Amino acid sequence: MSYANRSQTLNITAGQHYQGLLERVLFSTLIGMPCCVFLFVNGTMLFTLRSKTVFRETSRYVLLYNLLFADTAQLAFSQLLYIIAACRIWMTYPVCGVFVMLTMLTNDISPLTLVVMSLERYVAVCYPLRHATIMTIRNTGVAIVGVWVFSLLNILTRVLLLLNFPFEDLQSLQMTDVCSDIQMLLEPIVDQYSKAYTYFLFVSAGVAITCSYMGVMVAARSASTDKASARKALNTLLLHLVQLGLSLSSTMHASIIQSLSTILQRLTIVRIKNVLYVFIYILPRCLSSLIYGLRDQTIRPVLLYHLCCRLKFSFPSQG
Repeated sequence: MSYANRSQTLNITAGQHYQGLLERVLFSTLIGMPCCVFLFVNGTMLFTLRSKTVFRETSRYVLLYNLLFADTAQLAFSQLLYIIAACRIWMTYPVCGVFVMLTMLTNDISPLTLVVMSLERYVAVCYPLRHATIMTIRNTGVAIVGVWVFSLLNILTRVLLLLNFPFEDLQSLQMTDVCSDIQMLLEPIVDQYSKAYTYFLFVSAGVAITCSYMGVMVAARSASTDKASARKALNTLLLHLVQLGLSLSSTMHASIIQSLSTILQRLTIVRIKNVLYVFIYILPRCLSSLIYGLRDQTIRPVLLYHLCCRLKFSFPSQG
């Protein structure tokens, strides 16, 4: 979206009403409270994954830590931007760009980490004798560094594309609306690159996870494969596909809002954005803690121990 088109859209909606104070306080409370709870749960989960040697020296737990860290950071940045928007604080373009790029960076980490986690499960089931040799802590660290470098290159590309925008032609660098990823689509090429990168990332990630699932499914039919382990791996890979879909929905947020903004009033768009924020930003970022923290029999007692202020609980043995 060019700056001229974006300005025209803003002028069209400028006459529409904003949320009233009471409505803003109500939405901020309803959204802020669960967000704080999920940040606490995610933070506790991160602490749990660093509290024991078995978590620090097992590749799948190290990958889980990276996924949780990215989700927690993304949730924190998104909530900060939401609070700033609710308070009607207008930023300058450079400051908004930093916040948006940090949010995009952490958002890209999740699908890439899910791919590595899926491949780890594939190796664990299909090549159990070589799993310890392939998925070493060193190799896991290299994979995580690769994930972050790939995401950073994407952010660097976006920054270079934004530098071509003639900011000197603006009367002021002060933004005329709240900071969001939509407001930083200043040039058509930025919008086109964003869509192309999103499609490439999630098609590639979807193919990788699906192939891992099919490989584990084939291995599960083999007589030499541990059936219970293969079944757990299949369930985990299905969860990875669900998480990937939820991550995709968050990256499509800007496109959805852009499409709706042409046919709906501003106040309606603001309310829709509040609802979408809960379902495609907050909930997906807390699923990792709930899914892995409660499903994994090694993590569950330690996580509940820390969540319950280190009170001692006895847990029945699982069959």
